[in-house]
Amino acid sequence: MIVVMNRIPVKPEHHEAFEARFRNRAREIDRFPGFIRNLVLRPTSEDNPYYVIMTFWESREAFEAWVNSEAFEKAHRRARTETKPEWFQGRNVFEMYEVVTDTDATP
Repeated sequence: MIVVMNRIPVKPEHHEAFEARFRNRAREIDRFPGFIRNLVLRPTSEDNPYYVIMTFWESREAFEAWVNSEAFEKAHRRARTETKPEWFQGRNVFEMYEVVTDTDATP
């Protein structure tokens, strides 16, 4: 399993709009082969501007297929029109990890 994280620094006055964009997203990713789940994490302290967007994938190949798909372009085209540059306080940080162990307690 692969976990992809995008750490995005959002100005506090734009938290609500940023979160609404994810609540009302196109959901293209949800149907994509190899996709497992998506988490949007809100920062809990005022000195941390970073939201963390995590996606879980069955494999790196599944993630790369998503990034190179028309569905990805459609989802991100909408995001580019709905988000505003003034929402952010810097560049996002992209990270990818391979899961070594998982203690998921889901039955």
